[in-house]
Amino acid sequence: MTDLKRTPLHDVHVALGGKMVPFAGYEMPVQYPTGITAEHNAVRKQCGLFDVSHMGEFIITGPQAVDFVNAVTTNNVAALGLGQVQYSGILNERGTFEDDCLVYRSPDHVMMVVNASNKDKDFAHISKEVARFDCKLEDVSDDVALLALQGPKAQEILSRHTDVNLDAIKYYWFTRGTVGEVKDVLIARTGYTGEDGFELYFDPAHAETLWRLLTSKGDVTPAGLGSRDSLRLEMGLALYGNDIDDTVTPWEANLGWLVKMKKGEFTGRAALEKQKAGGIARKLAGFTFADRAFPRHGYPVFVNGTLSGEVRSGTMSPSLGIGIGTAYVPAEHARPGNTLEVDVRGKRVTGTICEMPFWKHGTHR
Repeated sequence: MTDLKRTPLHDVHVALGGKMVPFAGYEMPVQYPTGITAEHNAVRKQCGLFDVSHMGEFIITGPQAVDFVNAVTTNNVAALGLGQVQYSGILNERGTFEDDCLVYRSPDHVMMVVNASNKDKDFAHISKEVARFDCKLEDVSDDVALLALQGPKAQEILSRHTDVNLDAIKYYWFTRGTVGEVKDVLIARTGYTGEDGFELYFDPAHAETLWRLLTSKGDVTPAGLGSRDSLRLEMGLALYGNDIDDTVTPWEANLGWLVKMKKGEFTGRAALEKQKAGGIARKLAGFTFADRAFPRHGYPVFVNGTLSGEVRSGTMSPSLGIGIGTAYVPAEHARPGNTLEVDVRGKRVTGTICEMPFWKHGTHR
């Protein structure tokens, strides 16, 4: 793993016994000795801490920063208040996903947060548009550390270490403040788990200090990529490379709410108009197994005996105790109560299509 990048917390993960694996060009902890299920349950019931410093961050400054980001993403950046965050899509001219992202609007700049595996591709892709706008686009990923403190007790725990009024930060809003001795931390009420929580962006020089501060009382569980994946899947949250990719449009992925057609031109708009007019042939559906069979990514999926595709995301849900997954099925079949079959190691197991999220008791607000 010598060619892999490391986050500022690499030595901390190793000291904690983290199982380090290659992920998106980084060496990352997939789990700690506590195990994925224990980490998952800690986030659902108490609090967990994730190192997500591998994510990519782009800063856009200048008079037309909002116009530029509006042109390269699907949601409406102009509708954001100062200090507000939105989930959005980065599309190509075919109307399919180059990536999904978060957009943060500050008084003097806009920040885009993208998936680590797509960072360089995304930057090259949106750079093609930047010359049309009076703005500057900068990749600051290596200058930003990111911690996600997630769980119903996240606010109680973070409030010990900051004088920022956390009650005043609404879901998908952010502010800046001091945490411990670390100044100018971006504190966002965002996350990828379905639970209440905060994501903290700050100078990487302080990563170890903040990690040790947040875990100092022993009531915050270090959590790795494994539980991050099971938590987000229980909430029906898309993962790039699984549920969405450059073969999938927002209409097909049930992410049409990210697309603001009335805002004007943006990359992929014409293709989306054309697809909507012609009809959507397939839809992403969530399904559950009645028994404890495990639907893994890539397993073949059949609808009415015909191959429909493959499992896009799948796991044994720690919160529900059953197999859950996602797959693309014919649009007319993607209704709750309909069934499909998954080839699980040579045996076809029946799944029932259901409304997502699978886990309906998250504490996010």
